[in-house]
Amino acid sequence: MDEPPSLFPLRGSEPSARDRVREAGLDPSGHRARLRKRLLEGGDDALGDHEVIEYLLMTAIPRQDVKPLARMLLQRFGSLAAVFNADPRALMATPGIKDAAAAALRIAGVSARRLAKATVAELPVLSSWQALLDYLHIDMAHLTHERVRVLYLNTQNRLILDDKVADGDIDEAAIHPRKVIHKAMDIGAAAMILVHNHPSGSPEPSRADIQITQKIIEAGRLLGVTVHDHVIIGRQGHVSLKAKGLI
Repeated sequence: MDEPPSLFPLRGSEPSARDRVREAGLDPSGHRARLRKRLLEGGDDALGDHEVIEYLLMTAIPRQDVKPLARMLLQRFGSLAAVFNADPRALMATPGIKDAAAAALRIAGVSARRLAKATVAELPVLSSWQALLDYLHIDMAHLTHERVRVLYLNTQNRLILDDKVADGDIDEAAIHPRKVIHKAMDIGAAAMILVHNHPSGSPEPSRADIQITQKIIEAGRLLGVTVHDHVIIGRQGHVSLKAKGLI
């Protein structure tokens, strides 16, 4: 039995007459072919958010109109990023989404996070601040629970460890100042950036956020480890405690 036509033809190759006939049989309106053409010939904004989801679903569900399914996912999860970062079980709870479709969507989120992290790792963090913020937003803004992490840097301010310390409210149980500083010393880090997210969406710091940061700064000062900043990520943006003059 013939396999469905590839949605990703080899670079530089033209579909054969047989391929065009087969594709027309699966896509009599030519919608998939037009979508692919716009993707290949247009810029990053050539496809709308629902069309990006639709295109990925097409790779996993080749013989079905997946446009309604793409719109349903976008409406249910609220954004393109939320769809790509959704738990596979949550995706498969959507009627019409099975494991192949969930995997096609999840790989987009995995790819985005790896690309963003690779960009951060290539340059000194303090001179590529926007790349760092992009990476943190991709990785954390969608979370429905609070996550605490510490970015450990070497003397050139390059990232040597992105340590996910804890999930839960930020307090001394989740991020103990002495443990954080001793971790830096164990791996030879000279500095660090504290990061956590606010699932509520607003990145405005709480009193507890400021207090725990000050304790870690003091512990680091005693042992020669610099705390550059504490960044709070929310769906509505981010806040740097240093930029606000809070540390």
